[in-house]
Amino acid sequence: MPDQRPIVAVGAVAVYDGELLLVRRGHGPAAGHWAVPGGRVEPGELVAQAVVRELAEETGLEGVCGPLVGWTEIIDDEHHFVVLDFEVTVLDPSAARAGDDAAEVRWVPLDDVCDLALVDGLAEFLHEHGILPTIT
Repeated sequence: MPDQRPIVAVGAVAVYDGELLLVRRGHGPAAGHWAVPGGRVEPGELVAQAVVRELAEETGLEGVCGPLVGWTEIIDDEHHFVVLDFEVTVLDPSAARAGDDAAEVRWVPLDDVCDLALVDGLAEFLHEHGILPTIT
């Protein structure tokens, strides 16, 4: 169990034309796995600002933060993250490019999301919150 306080993080859940925006992590414990864009909230930063910043850093996309989709916690031997995932409206979906710690960025048809190597619990989270119709 980590001996530090929980870290607040955010995720950007962007769906456009039946596709979900995903990034393949370039490093860290989730390297090689697909996730929604996101990361830590910086000190003094509003959560909505963090969502928009992380979206831009990881995908090059501008977006508008919408309502909370849901939250989850990630606890391992070194970290305890409280992750708040928000709906995001992307202004120009065609401008996606990998940046920051993302090795790749891709719009994935909702029916194909579960075919990717996703970070643990993402498929279940997206299904539970009505983003993915099935997780088979």
